[in-house]
Amino acid sequence: MAVDRWNQRFAGEGYYFGTEPNAFLVSQRDRFRAGQRALAVADGEGRNGVWLAKLGLEVLSVDFSPIALAKARKLAAAEGVSLATEEADLRSWDWGAARFDVVVAIFIQFATPPERAAIFAGMKAALKPGGLLLLQGYGVRQLEYRTGGPSQIEHLYSADLLRSAFADMKILHLAEHDAEIHEGSGHNGLSALVDLVAQK
Repeated sequence: MAVDRWNQRFAGEGYYFGTEPNAFLVSQRDRFRAGQRALAVADGEGRNGVWLAKLGLEVLSVDFSPIALAKARKLAAAEGVSLATEEADLRSWDWGAARFDVVVAIFIQFATPPERAAIFAGMKAALKPGGLLLLQGYGVRQLEYRTGGPSQIEHLYSADLLRSAFADMKILHLAEHDAEIHEGSGHNGLSALVDLVAQK
């Protein structure tokens, strides 16, 4: 079962993807405002949710691994911030409607294409009008680099895929690029990336 595999990854003393926030997310910090409600999707051990909380956002960190969420709460406590957590399988979670000003989805590429479509629809529904979606994932060339991410090509992104999936939103930024990333032992080395910022 997938959750067992992730629990094993997160069970170590350290943080599998490190404790520093994702570089793309940090590059977008001017888009965030203190007091905004943010959803950190499949936030794992909390590195991105905690960073958003440090900016003064009210953050809900969702993941299906209870071990990861416990470490996220521990990281939040160490950083002196409040972080709400919820254990949930995003494939069956009730996303709600117009709850969040910001939805952040960093490397959430565990879902099959039909599951991904449902998750993307949930993220859109959860956003308030005018709210922002920030997403980064691995592109198809990541299969050559093998420095992290899924091994199934159908789980990877392209700019065209995201442009189509979020055609009902205003695309503020969409780019495919290669970059060196160092996020714990989970993501390490030259990587094929796709970045998206879209507004509802």
